Amino acid sequence: MSREKGCALFLVFAVTMAVAPIATAQQPDDQQQTKKKKRKTPALTPGPDSPATSAAPGKRKNKASAAPLTAGGGSDSIERGDKFYDRKDYFMASIEYNKAIEEPGSDEVSKQTAEFKMGKTLYKLHFYSTAISYFDRIVQKGPSHPNYNETLQWLAALTRDVPDSAGVLEKIGKYDRAELENPQLTTVRDELYFLLGKYNYGKNKFKEAVDLFNAVNPKSPFYVQAKLFEGATHVREYAAKPAVDAFKEVLRVAEESSDPKIRPFQDLANLSLARVFYSTGQFVLATKYFDRVSPESYDWPNSLFESSWANFMLKQQGYSKALGNIHTLRAPFFEYFIKPESAAEALTVKATIYFYNCLFDRASDAIDEFLETVPKVKDGLDKVLKNNPDNAQFFDAAVKIRMGRSGLPGIVERAARAVLTDRSLAKRFEYVRELDKELAAHDKADVAWKSTAVANNIFSDIGVNRALMVNEAGELARKRIERLVSEFTALNTRVNKIRYEILEGEKRQAEEDVRTESAHDRSHRAQELSKINVDDEHQFWPFTGEYWRDELGYYRYKLLNKCGRTGTPEEAPQTGGAPETGTGTEGEGTAAPAAAPAGAGSPAAPDPAVIPAE
Repeated sequence: MSREKGCALFLVFAVTMAVAPIATAQQPDDQQQTKKKKRKTPALTPGPDSPATSAAPGKRKNKASAAPLTAGGGSDSIERGDKFYDRKDYFMASIEYNKAIEEPGSDEVSKQTAEFKMGKTLYKLHFYSTAISYFDRIVQKGPSHPNYNETLQWLAALTRDVPDSAGVLEKIGKYDRAELENPQLTTVRDELYFLLGKYNYGKNKFKEAVDLFNAVNPKSPFYVQAKLFEGATHVREYAAKPAVDAFKEVLRVAEESSDPKIRPFQDLANLSLARVFYSTGQFVLATKYFDRVSPESYDWPNSLFESSWANFMLKQQGYSKALGNIHTLRAPFFEYFIKPESAAEALTVKATIYFYNCLFDRASDAIDEFLETVPKVKDGLDKVLKNNPDNAQFFDAAVKIRMGRSGLPGIVERAARAVLTDRSLAKRFEYVRELDKELAAHDKADVAWKSTAVANNIFSDIGVNRALMVNEAGELARKRIERLVSEFTALNTRVNKIRYEILEGEKRQAEEDVRTESAHDRSHRAQELSKINVDDEHQFWPFTGEYWRDELGYYRYKLLNKCGRTGTPEEAPQTGGAPETGTGTEGEGTAAPAAAPAGAGSPAAPDPAVIPAE
């Protein structure tokens, strides 16, 4: 880049501490599943018949809350089923429990007891979707069912094996806060406080959600997640101060903990704090917390983009770093990490910064870069939507896109793949894979068992659940692509506005040059906006065209302002110091979107807070 064009790009990076490599956003399917199965969870129950343990033969005891079996029909089948269950012969146990449920002569107590035992048995067999169906029968009956309270701890266990999209959270949501105080639930009570809080959060019952999150014991492994959700709840209530307090509590716990599993939550808390401060107009604080998001975080690339907006709002104090962050996002390492709409919007931020500093040629270059890529991607995504009108079809197309085997043009597939790796959507695809595993396990089961009524019921139930989840995942994937297309359309409108203002700016500048004959003098009066200060721990040299991982996030632009006497083009904001809202006490204000700057384009305020991964 030449000085005639008004800027030069330099690199500032730490000598003593290199940036850590960017963490992979997704692992191969087999690694994800293996990791999931090995995850440690708190002990669940006080007895031997819990989700975490199996009863030893000859030592089985009935739960205190279960009604005693009568001598009526069904009790014999349950007793035989219990013997098989104690021997861990869960296939045979399922046959006997099913008899107690289905036989016409079974009394109601036997049927209800067998439903609960069947749910446990199917959980042990890893037929989770069908286990949920049996536990749901109990939940729907309510406290009148003899195993209603015991079911809650099994539902808690299921939340670790299936995503929220499986509907377990809705079952937990049927329970009242008071029912969590049952002595049987002592070992899982904090987890249930958190889960019921999540359910209430999703239903916009914010007061109930906050009360439940606050009930989680600080020593619980669910405490940090509860605080993150508490902060997000306060943000949705436009209450910045308690939101900041909750997120800072996460940082305090992370600082005192040596557990590496806490680190992702620490990054989420920093990102959430940055978004809160941005939304309250405290841009200096926003940049401070954006900078604290670790390069190892899945959200780091998007935090760089959002930090660019915060630095943009600081005007001349932040332009250099905003352009440096946008340059970082052009690195090939971010192809599948940065949201495609953010990458496109970053070009409009870049063009706007140049426009505000009368660097119209550079602003035009940024607009040309946008127009060379974004319309092509939008057209390609439109074809994907048109060619897959059915949700099941779209699911199959999305699977191929996520695997990089769609056959789409590279630039289109990368954009679609980036948006389809959304964590909420990924959970649904993960659940379909879980159901495929259950179907495969059913297929490999003993031939004699597969011919039984219970096996047929399980097969049918898994098939129905898979069809429903495929439809849901396909619909959600379609909405993600539709939203991306819509955002590209809105950005294109913004680009047209910026392009018009650039032309108007160039026209006014040319007229002024002719009138004053001072074009040469004005070029010599160009102002350097900010100095790039280098301390003893950093070195400073020009970018030569090659990206290195340990340099990412340290780029800065040396920017000139060529607006002459006024220092700003017509209708652009002044490029003086930082806005008054950029400072203040942390946590003051309301968590509402920040005011947009005048002139070409306006920032899309970041999401108010991050919801922790499911």
